[in-house]
Amino acid sequence: MKIVALAGGIGGARFLRGLRSAVPAAEITVIGNTGDDISLFGLRVCPDLDTVMYTLGGGINEEQGWGRAGETFAVKEELGAYGVGPDWFGLGDRDFATHIVRTQMLAAGYKLSAVTEALCDRWKPGVRLIPMTDDQVETHVVIEDERGRRAIHFQEWWVRLRASVPALSIAAVGAEESAPAPGVIAAIEAADVVLFPPSNPVVSIGTILAVPGIRDAIAAKTVVGVSPIIGGAPVRGMADACLTAIGVETSARAVAELYGLGLLDGWLVDEADADVRVEGIEVRSRPLLMTDADATAAIGRAAVDLALELKQEEEAL
Repeated sequence: MKIVALAGGIGGARFLRGLRSAVPAAEITVIGNTGDDISLFGLRVCPDLDTVMYTLGGGINEEQGWGRAGETFAVKEELGAYGVGPDWFGLGDRDFATHIVRTQMLAAGYKLSAVTEALCDRWKPGVRLIPMTDDQVETHVVIEDERGRRAIHFQEWWVRLRASVPALSIAAVGAEESAPAPGVIAAIEAADVVLFPPSNPVVSIGTILAVPGIRDAIAAKTVVGVSPIIGGAPVRGMADACLTAIGVETSARAVAELYGLGLLDGWLVDEADADVRVEGIEVRSRPLLMTDADATAAIGRAAVDLALELKQEEEAL
């Protein structure tokens, strides 16, 4: 069985780990969000790609869900002593090594997809991880504060400001001019099913879908999503702030409608949202909290089972 999953950061990475455990014989291709990518200290940082790679490769800091296990911060402290910022983005020493290798390879002319493949040769995540595009796409947020109305990088809004200043708008800058990375469309076309993990629907899944060609390719497949919203609140993170910025209610129903009929065939919601109905989309309820490895694997299995069921129904028509 061939599965394609779109993924952002922590929630997506943990879902993928459960999915890999639930269907160990499946060939899983992960299309990773690169809209969060940012250049810091002269290095290209790809937070979502790295979170997936570290989580599936056994190197993640499990407590915080991002960054490396056993991390130290000597380089960050030395940069601070020199007065070099930003001080709000905490790159650790082990993490720096990944970004140095990536930046050197990019400078040598390798595309991000080739660099990601090379980095995964070390981590062996058990899936094929492909960035959504080799082109530079960055998510920017328009805010208004004491300095007036201005656009800032998503990471500054998310990490430094903790989304405390309302976003007036969110844009994936460069997405319209980008192209899917090599292998992305072919993987989707070959997939038996496509899954949307419980990643941020606006700045993770939504950004991937903004790359021309990806949405249309996915629309031709059987697609099942897992709600990142339980009982009107995000499971973790600040997805509600992103949804508010685009005028969407923070609810399992509203996120399914955001993806839309014609793209989404099935939708897994938590038992707290068992009364959710979305016209034209098969909605099933089950526990969605990824409390441990078994619970996470069960969610992955449920998503695959629903997708295969819907695929069989479509083929029978």
